[in-house]
Amino acid sequence: MTPEPRRSRAGLGLLVLACVTIITLDARHGAFSSPVNPLRAAVAAVLGPVEAGATAALRPVISVPGYFGDVADLRNENADLQAANSTLQARLRAADANRHRDAELSGIAELADTSGYEVVPAQVVAIGPAQSFSRTVTIDMGTSSGVQPDLTVVNADGLVGRVVSATSMTATVLLIVDGKSTIGGRLGQSMELGFLYGDGGVGDDGVLELSLVDHTVSPLAGDTVLTWGSRNGAPYIPGVPIGEVVSVRASPAELTETATIDPYVDFSSLDVVAVVTSVKPGSTSNQANGESR
Repeated sequence: MTPEPRRSRAGLGLLVLACVTIITLDARHGAFSSPVNPLRAAVAAVLGPVEAGATAALRPVISVPGYFGDVADLRNENADLQAANSTLQARLRAADANRHRDAELSGIAELADTSGYEVVPAQVVAIGPAQSFSRTVTIDMGTSSGVQPDLTVVNADGLVGRVVSATSMTATVLLIVDGKSTIGGRLGQSMELGFLYGDGGVGDDGVLELSLVDHTVSPLAGDTVLTWGSRNGAPYIPGVPIGEVVSVRASPAELTETATIDPYVDFSSLDVVAVVTSVKPGSTSNQANGESR
């Protein structure tokens, strides 16, 4: 056996003997009077800062799993909050639309009560050209609800148009601003009669042109225009507000004056309308004879 292994064994034996001696002394004298206490304090003084530094250095690494868990929780919470916010915004928009429809329906009900006509409320579900007309809308009421062609269509603001065709569940309404629409109208102040023609525009561009039967009468700016009415109330009943005179221009060639009428109805935002189906029993409403188509 070489001297090197013998030295190793001797060193190991001495180390074991030293450990047994220290443990025996420490156990015999108790925790407070042990002669090993100074050695223990010295080791703690040396290793304590090293242990604290190692703990501080390893703390970010040890906390990585918790960090990622917190981030995932925050992301989930943020997604839930965004979904709740979207839901609240949708409810607010729906509430605004419902309030608008309620106001329209209230206006239509008041119009029906004061005019003495039975009406069928309907909602506009489509807008676009139909048949040979360029300005029409589709409503969600048809023949099954009593809606037939050549019936007057109104909303809370005034005259919308007339029904030109109907199926069992829907109907097509020709707007009064269509270029092929002609309506018998009456000035509110002088009661003078005339005819209104659409120009095909909607929104701010949608206007009507009024030409009076008596060319010697001049319309006045600010005067209101109502429906003259048709024979048997088809397609237009009398007395429905149409619009207001905003300007008057002369035509020297024909010695006549033509008035531009701003409709009361906003045709770019049509929603709830009503189809006039009949006169209420006992109503005193009288229909004037005119020619509107």
